[in-house]
Amino acid sequence: MTDCTVHPPAIEPADLVWRDGIPESARFGDVYFSRDNGLAETRHVFLNHNNLPDRFRDLPPQGAFVIAETGFGTGLNFLAAWQAWRKHRPDNGSVLHFISAERYPLTRNDLKRALDLWPELAPLAGDLLAHYPPLVRGTHRLVLDEGRVRLTLYFGDVLDAWKALSFSADAWFLDGFAPALNPDMWLDQAMALIREHSRPGTTLATFTAVGRIRRALESEGFEMRKSPGYGRKRDMIAGALTGTASSDSTNPSHTVAIIGAGIAGTLLARNLASRGVAVTLIDTEEYAGAAASGNLQGAMYVKLGVEFNAQTELALSALTFSQRAYEPYRDSFWHPTGLLQLAWNPQEQDRQARFLDRNQYPEGLLYPVDAATASELTGIPVTNGGLWFPNNGWLSPGSLCRELVDHALIDCRFGTRVDRLMPCNGKWHLSSCSGADIIANSVVIAAGHKSAELIPLKGEYRFKAIRGQVTHIPEETIRAPKAVICGQKYLNPCQNGLAVTGATFDLHSADPSVTREANTENLQKLGDMLPGLFAEDGSNRDFEGRVGFRCTTHDYQPVAGMMADCNGQSLEGVYLLTGLGSKGLTYAPLLAEYVADQLTGQPACLPATLAHSVRPDRMCRLRAG
Repeated sequence: MTDCTVHPPAIEPADLVWRDGIPESARFGDVYFSRDNGLAETRHVFLNHNNLPDRFRDLPPQGAFVIAETGFGTGLNFLAAWQAWRKHRPDNGSVLHFISAERYPLTRNDLKRALDLWPELAPLAGDLLAHYPPLVRGTHRLVLDEGRVRLTLYFGDVLDAWKALSFSADAWFLDGFAPALNPDMWLDQAMALIREHSRPGTTLATFTAVGRIRRALESEGFEMRKSPGYGRKRDMIAGALTGTASSDSTNPSHTVAIIGAGIAGTLLARNLASRGVAVTLIDTEEYAGAAASGNLQGAMYVKLGVEFNAQTELALSALTFSQRAYEPYRDSFWHPTGLLQLAWNPQEQDRQARFLDRNQYPEGLLYPVDAATASELTGIPVTNGGLWFPNNGWLSPGSLCRELVDHALIDCRFGTRVDRLMPCNGKWHLSSCSGADIIANSVVIAAGHKSAELIPLKGEYRFKAIRGQVTHIPEETIRAPKAVICGQKYLNPCQNGLAVTGATFDLHSADPSVTREANTENLQKLGDMLPGLFAEDGSNRDFEGRVGFRCTTHDYQPVAGMMADCNGQSLEGVYLLTGLGSKGLTYAPLLAEYVADQLTGQPACLPATLAHSVRPDRMCRLRAG
């Protein structure tokens, strides 16, 4: 077994030994699947003994079926379940959630080698490999099969996974290496957590027939039975929690109104529509992406903290999720050119040095580069090195917003200003002077810096509007880069003869018009960061630009989830998705997924610590008196 020390947020990969083409764990001394026929074993033990084909067929419209697994391994169990889901699920908007924990995940190369053994799974395996996350600790949500399958992978200890994640399973795959070789996975504490994430009717199956495991499950309320095992294994056990089986489902008549058609609102609308939920999307402008999300270009990146805390983990989760979420729009609205986070001054050089000293990230996410390499990667001379993010890039956010709302289940009400939200007969009425009330079961306020005006609660909400102006630079005036460069300003590659740089950060101005002073600030700081960028006198010309207003919070963390008042009392049916600041392009996909999970009652993509950090009630402060 290879002994290598890995520092967070990276996680130790599985150490494999291949015998006759079959992977074994060097750490645990056990095979990942049967030498006889691993796929047939999976179908026998997990699919058949959980009665999955029939249960898939019986799902109601917009139903969610949740499978939880101890030990992702090669992903064979997941692919077998996905294959059965495709074969048996009704075409009624139902979603398969598969939740799995893995302490020692396979590298992408090892995963591919293992799954190449099963040609019939090749199309699904290819999709899994394309979405497979980097090997960093924590929770990873993969949206597959056009949203019909959602895989939540937790890289870390299985006990930590079940403590952190919010879900109720319909079926359990108790996999992992044999109890004698991997006892930690089969502790009584693990059995108790499995019970906590189950409900009446939840089934489970496992390849093992060890009496201690059966008795532990029975003590948690599962009725267990012994059944014939697969191949050389004589016995296995399966069972169910007493009670009547049920599944999470959204009422097909449930409707959602979203106020705000920027990147957050349009991503949420499309997310819900892909789950079969009817959405009314409302905005005061005449088209989607007309306000702060309407810039010609936006850099998609985050600044990861020196300390790997909850704030950094949220930023990292958002970064990797957004890279996957935007991939279908590659070369149309999404351009993953790579991004250089330039160490442009001594303070940033010191910060990056401390960041690299205290953290370990896979090279597929980021790695340090010197000035010569940075110059080669960006295509222009730079005087310093920095951090290179190979899968980052830039987005055309306004164009993407307009693409996202083109869906049969999204009813766009543009040119509509919502004046008030009122509860009535279990629904919300959104009144507007421009027409009849809009009525919905749930409302999401995603109106950027105007969100606080719409919250139907007493109190002060700590949102700040920050004016930002970008500058449009004609291509002929600069040495344009081929990748995004970020420092005290960002600079994108040229599109249609223009490159966008910015943005200013003005807390005290509400002026929506472009000013020459703000353009001058952008250009001067950009020139200081990248000496020699401009052609002679290029930075002294009058350039066009655009103004938008970011919505930020007192702690500079975004807000997502169900509203609550200043006493922590939930406001049923009203949700917030705002406060994304200057990193909205990165945070919006993950937080839209999280709010959609809440609205549909499906498993949450955020672990408890990150859900807590974005909760809306932290924004509420009671007025004096």
